[in-house]
Amino acid sequence: MASDTRKILYVEDEKSIRDAVAAYLEREGYWVRGVGDGRSAVEEFEKHTFDLVILDLMLPKLSGERVCRAIRDTSDVPIIMLTAKGEVEDRIIGLELGADDYLIKPFSPRELVARVRALLRRAHAEAEPSLELLDFQDLVIDISGHKVLVEGEEIDLTASEFKLLTTLARYPGRVYTRMELVEKVLGYDFEGYERTIDSHVKNLRAKLGDDPRNPRWLYTVHGVGYRFEAPEAEGADGEAEKE
Repeated sequence: MASDTRKILYVEDEKSIRDAVAAYLEREGYWVRGVGDGRSAVEEFEKHTFDLVILDLMLPKLSGERVCRAIRDTSDVPIIMLTAKGEVEDRIIGLELGADDYLIKPFSPRELVARVRALLRRAHAEAEPSLELLDFQDLVIDISGHKVLVEGEEIDLTASEFKLLTTLARYPGRVYTRMELVEKVLGYDFEGYERTIDSHVKNLRAKLGDDPRNPRWLYTVHGVGYRFEAPEAEGADGEAEKE
C-alpha cells in the first residue's frame, strides 16, 4: 500500500453488500477495512488510523449512533452515515451526532465514491493562502493550523463544521443561502440539503457556545440562510432572525 493511499473503515453488517462496495472502493484506489458490527468498528478504529469512515446506522452489537459518538469522542475524521430509513428525522440522526454526510440505501457505488472523494478532498485540502488567521476577539480561526479557539480554548470541529465556519467567517456580513453552503461546504447538491446545513449549524453553534437566541457570531437570516458577524458589527442591521 502506498503511503499516500487513503484508508477507509467500512462498517456494514450485510456481508454481500460490504464485500461488493469494498471491492468497488478498492478499484478506485482506496484501502478498505470492512467490518460487520459496531463493536468491531470501534475496536478497528482504535487500532488503526483511518482517513474516512463509512458507517451503517443499523448494526448488531453496537448501533451506528453509538459508534459515531465513540469516534467523535476522539477524532474529527470524516464520517458518511448509511441508512435504510426514509423519514427525514431518521436521516439526520447521524448529522446530529457529528457525521459529515449520509446516503440512503440502496445507493449507487459511483455516488458513494463521489461522496468519499468530496469529503476527503475537503478534509485534506490546503488552506487558502490569502487568509491564514481570522481573529474576532473571543473567536480565533487558524486556517492553516486547522484550529478554532473560543476565549483561548481550542474547540474540536469536524471537517464539515470547520469548512462551514471558515466559509461564513471569511466574509462577515455576507448572507449565504443554504444551497450555497451545501455547494461550498459539501461540494455537491443532494435531497434534504436544507436540513443537512441546519444540522451542521446547530452542531457548530453548540460547540462554539453561540446561543441562537442571542448570537455572537452565527446569525439565521429568516427564509434565506445564514451569515457571520464580527462582534463589532453585531446589530448593524435588522435582517437576522434570532431563533
